[in-house]
Amino acid sequence: MNVLVINCGSSSLKYQVIDSDSEKVLAKGLCERIGLDGRLVYQPAGADKEITEVAMPTHKEAVKLVLDALVNPKSGCLKELSEIGAVGHRIVHGGEKFTKSTLITDEVIKTVEECNDLAPLHNPANIIGINACRDLMPGVPMVGVFDTAFHQTMPQKAYMYAVPYKYYEQYGVRKYGFHGTSHSFVSKRVAEVAGADLKNSKIIVCHLGNGASVSAVLNGESIDTSMGLSPLEGLVMGTRSGDIDPSAVEFIAKKEGLDFAGAMNVLNKKSGILGVSEISSDFRDLLAAEKEGNKKASLAIDMFAYRVAKYVGAYAAAMNGVDIIAFTAGVGENNGYLRGKVCAYLEFLGLSIDAKANEVAGEEQKISTADSKVAAYVIPTNEELAIARETVALVK
Repeated sequence: MNVLVINCGSSSLKYQVIDSDSEKVLAKGLCERIGLDGRLVYQPAGADKEITEVAMPTHKEAVKLVLDALVNPKSGCLKELSEIGAVGHRIVHGGEKFTKSTLITDEVIKTVEECNDLAPLHNPANIIGINACRDLMPGVPMVGVFDTAFHQTMPQKAYMYAVPYKYYEQYGVRKYGFHGTSHSFVSKRVAEVAGADLKNSKIIVCHLGNGASVSAVLNGESIDTSMGLSPLEGLVMGTRSGDIDPSAVEFIAKKEGLDFAGAMNVLNKKSGILGVSEISSDFRDLLAAEKEGNKKASLAIDMFAYRVAKYVGAYAAAMNGVDIIAFTAGVGENNGYLRGKVCAYLEFLGLSIDAKANEVAGEEQKISTADSKVAAYVIPTNEELAIARETVALVK
């Protein structure tokens, strides 16, 4: 079965077509600047990107352009649209309403809309993409795969905040966690690569990129994760502050004359390694600056590694041990220097890193030594494949 995977943002749309039998990507690309001037990027397997500047006033036009590209006689990966057996949609927030992926119906869409206030920038865009596909591909089954679903196995002691209980009851204020599709995929894959029994394992997944999170996966289930009600909680990230004393936010807002929206904008878009370094939110830029002796760049890198290591240590305690630590996402997969800085804090766990193996970038690789008490791996994430697998499991 060919599965079209859609990840719809407010002004963009990423897509892949995956042959679920071979799990090969037949084509991929994205639509950018939806609602503005519009750009379609299309890349069939083994070929160069095709870039078309074309108006796409709404997501429906964007989806139509994608479908036309897929069946284009010259470079399309499909002969006709009927070769698409199902569509898998990434949905950011399912609240407590969705604990697993689900077939999309009118009732499901209505329930997703009830979670919009938990993800006001993402869920509405996800729904727009779903409705566009349903209009243009009537009869094709659609599946929603939720970023939050994997973390719904967290126990209450892990997901509750110590604020008046009525805020949870009335408004759903609690930790939800994100990157769930990635954490699910990587935890399963690393157990497979390591020859471990997923149902009898203690795995910590470090999804480290511009957005970053850590999860504790006990016997195949998430029992804690660093992101919270929103993706702002937890690690130091590219532009997000991560954990911070709320009183510091009030103090800064008063000093800077900021309203609540202004303060949140600082925490989400002007903080993290960008805020500390005053250079960039890209780790590559910081590493280059550090080599030139920039102390703020070095500080930002140290803060990032320190926070990751703290969460790993905390989750080792939460699971009463750890068997495997997996590094994934843009930084986790490609930056041996940062992995090494994190792992240097974890020698108390019996972790020993093979410096040569840790030079790997973008490939599956064991990076711990043979005598290490804890195994460490680099496992490239593949959220699109995970969505395709979830989709096929529900459709077949």
